Amino acid sequence: MKNGMEIKEADGPAVALTTERLMAENSRMTDYWEMTKPRLTFLVLVTTLVGFCMGSSAPINWMLLLNAMLGTALVAGGAAVLNQYLEKDFDARMKRTEDRPLPSGRLAADDALLFGASLSVLGLLYLAWRVNLLTAFLAAFTLSSYLFAYTPLKRKSPLCTLVGAIPGAIPPMMGWSAAKDSLGTGAWILFAILFLWQMPHFYALAQVYREDYARGGFPMLSVLDPDGRRTGLEIMVYTLALLPVSLAPSYVGMTGRLYFWCALLLSLGFLAFGLAAATRRTIPSSRKLFLASIFYLPFILILMVANKSPL
Repeated sequence: MKNGMEIKEADGPAVALTTERLMAENSRMTDYWEMTKPRLTFLVLVTTLVGFCMGSSAPINWMLLLNAMLGTALVAGGAAVLNQYLEKDFDARMKRTEDRPLPSGRLAADDALLFGASLSVLGLLYLAWRVNLLTAFLAAFTLSSYLFAYTPLKRKSPLCTLVGAIPGAIPPMMGWSAAKDSLGTGAWILFAILFLWQMPHFYALAQVYREDYARGGFPMLSVLDPDGRRTGLEIMVYTLALLPVSLAPSYVGMTGRLYFWCALLLSLGFLAFGLAAATRRTIPSSRKLFLASIFYLPFILILMVANKSPL
């Protein structure tokens, strides 16, 4: 009995230590997962999926779609990690981002760099191997423009939003090119819709977090435009431009009449929120525009796929 009790007492600390290690490893894995920005990556995958569906002839090649989605997810996740690596010191200054794994010190910068680079390279190679070179090229352009144009420009000029909307609008083109191994009018229309949608979406977000961006040293338009007039004008321009462009799929025969009328109503509603944010120039109106943008995009994409015309 005495020996048994000694064994149990000896095992206690070992079990506790093992549990602590498992918890630490789980926390570390959670941090790595968080750095891939799952919600943003999910949006990228949704728009890639829409591009693939719109560019595909029936029946859909499900294996090709799976390969395209997997490769795109790897590149998108890698880009998110590398972006946070480059901005770790600036993220530490903002309340919205100070608790991220790098500025909080939960992950080492070198580990994040290796993780992000590995995901990105693996994703590009996978797309080239299992999908096609055009899709891999578009992914490489998206990655490089996001990291080496948009990211540094965020600390220098409000034009960063315009530049950042370019890589943000390429994923549906990647889906289209994955399905067809080429780009056409439809792919460029998808690009234009997503590009124009991003502008009021991010202007509204920047208006809500204006003080945080100023604290972080990011010269967003909202930071340099304290009365909100210029930001409001930009919002009006892009929401107005989105209205006819959102109807373009019906103009070129990509979709039927159902999409046209539903897209018209959705775009008019989005425009109304944009005009309200532009004229009132208040945080609540900007927040409503941001929420409207989150509602608008998935609905218009779902309608597009649901009412797709046969190729």
